[in-house]
Amino acid sequence: MNAPPASGASVPTPGARPLASAWGVNATPSGLADLLAGGLSGLRIRPIGDAAWLGVSEAASAGLAAQARTERGQAWPQPLVSHYARYFRDGNRTAYEGLVGARQQRLSRAVVMALLAGRDGGIGAEGGGGAGHRSASIGGADAVDWLDEVVDGVFLLCEQSSWSWAAHDDVFSRSGEVVPDKSRPYLDLGAGEVAAQLAWTDFVLGGSLDARTPGLRRRIRQETQERVIIPFLERMDWHWLGLDGDVHNWNPWIHTNLIAAALFLVDDPQLQAATVARCIEGLDRFLASLPADGAIDEGFAYWWNGAGRALEGLALLEEATAGALGADLPVVRQLVAFPHGMHVGGNWFLNVADGPARAASGLPWDMLRRWALRLDDSDAAGHAAAFVSGQPEATAGLGRVLQALLSGTEERGTETREAEEGGPAPLAPFTYLPSVQIMVAREAAGTDRGLLLAAKGGHNGEHHNHRDVGSLVVAVDGVPLLVDAGQPTYTAKTFSPDRYEIRAMQSAWHSVPAPFGLEQGTGKDFAADVLQTPTPDNPTLKLALGAAYGLRPEQWIRTSSLDRKARRVAVADRWNLPEVPDRATPDVDITYIAAGTVHLGDDGSATVLPDGIPTAGNGRGVRLRWEPGAAVVLVDEWLLDDPLLFEVWGARLTRLRFRLPEEHRPAGTFTLKLEATP
Repeated sequence: MNAPPASGASVPTPGARPLASAWGVNATPSGLADLLAGGLSGLRIRPIGDAAWLGVSEAASAGLAAQARTERGQAWPQPLVSHYARYFRDGNRTAYEGLVGARQQRLSRAVVMALLAGRDGGIGAEGGGGAGHRSASIGGADAVDWLDEVVDGVFLLCEQSSWSWAAHDDVFSRSGEVVPDKSRPYLDLGAGEVAAQLAWTDFVLGGSLDARTPGLRRRIRQETQERVIIPFLERMDWHWLGLDGDVHNWNPWIHTNLIAAALFLVDDPQLQAATVARCIEGLDRFLASLPADGAIDEGFAYWWNGAGRALEGLALLEEATAGALGADLPVVRQLVAFPHGMHVGGNWFLNVADGPARAASGLPWDMLRRWALRLDDSDAAGHAAAFVSGQPEATAGLGRVLQALLSGTEERGTETREAEEGGPAPLAPFTYLPSVQIMVAREAAGTDRGLLLAAKGGHNGEHHNHRDVGSLVVAVDGVPLLVDAGQPTYTAKTFSPDRYEIRAMQSAWHSVPAPFGLEQGTGKDFAADVLQTPTPDNPTLKLALGAAYGLRPEQWIRTSSLDRKARRVAVADRWNLPEVPDRATPDVDITYIAAGTVHLGDDGSATVLPDGIPTAGNGRGVRLRWEPGAAVVLVDEWLLDDPLLFEVWGARLTRLRFRLPEEHRPAGTFTLKLEATP
């Protein structure tokens, strides 16, 4: 049985949250009912037959079209219960999620093909509207075939026993069963994604679906209401609501998808307004949880499926209400600036927590560009424009694909034209985010040539946390060489009590100290204290790290700095340790993780070259020197068999452990100096 709504639990206190403060009564069910009564004519995305689709170039849709033509007529991906059950049996979640994703991506491509066929008059030009709306005509064999492809994909999703991903469903924890329970749908990221995909499909193809397959749109609405809308409104125990104060990326991701579902698939005005109002409350809770500097503790990769989703939801609300719900807020401005500040060079970005160091393909850079232009952030706009490919990928999701296709038809801002024509992204010389204690500093603004130092403090209770307090990344000419391994393939262990048995998440495999061979602890108490705040002219971050290991903070001090004049990075560690704790070793190690090829010299030096790093080429490397030179260097190779890690780093990562001589173990110093090779 669904839990009843917690009385008043989700209603924000007036003035306590940015959206409630800015929008007032317009964000309530009654206000929204009035605002939404005028229809959805203000949306950027237009239904089939609209003139907007005439501007979509063949180049923009070429990749989608080629794959769509290849797969049409083939059997659809079929996720089975054996795939679903694998998560509960052996921890594998990709077998099921991969097939579900492939099914949804094929449907997205088919929708695009039907839209493009419709612009030539092949399918009736009547698109959105209620479930009873009908298109006047459908014609053209190819157009009809694409519409049938859409119909089949939609119906398969409606027949799919569960829209949630097995890794999130609570069926096993409740009952011990490994078969989805249709009577108790679980509202997670997967369910939200399906609901939004069906919503966008219904909006853009609308009456054409009814004309071809009467009853399909009624079925879409029925399934969405039963699986998503009703559970959302009736239950207040969803962890992602953030009512307990722990607000993370699920919140905006799901709420934004539900906004689309409510706008396009809920025909009852009162139910629609109530659903959208509840989504606004959720987004408000997310925005209120963010620090003033707009930092995302999950890092760049998760920004797109957290903060980025929130920005998409805010834009959709503004369009749907003819501008009444605008969101030019300070926190939004800071969110827009975050990806730009994390850029290392090329396709490399600073990765923390469960994030890869290379940007994924198919990211909605066009969305970020639109926000940056609107907010007059020329650096963020130019940066985003440099990554807009003009060729969206179905992995991004249908809503993002449609937005990207129409972005290619819009007028370009003059301030971003150079970047859009292939110019380099503007590279910030310095970023510091005090809420997460992250510094990124490069030798010179506007170029990735030379050294870049990224250093972080933070704590080990961050979302998607790795034990990485005090870690750093050093890049040469835009390529990371001292690195954070990042995200391996998710399994059942990833979000279990055994999370830190995974090597990529251990402090032993980050560029941090290991006093007495200790691992860092887990939780907010295992944190860094900032002793010196970096500035643009003096990019030096000085941290007390002892508390990360259960010691007193001042017992380990790390100072990471970039000397632009000398073109050198220095990382200086200083410690004063107590007696060896129980279950520890007497060793004092300082660890660095290197990508590429490592060559140890016989003179207290080493060289790391980018050889073997995918897409890195054979550019310059980094030369390491250390003091005291008497430190013993222990070398451990990590042969990467995880596909996600292999894709980013190639065949291996190398751990360099500098073990201090016995006389330096109670108290001492160690300094690593790094310079780019000639």
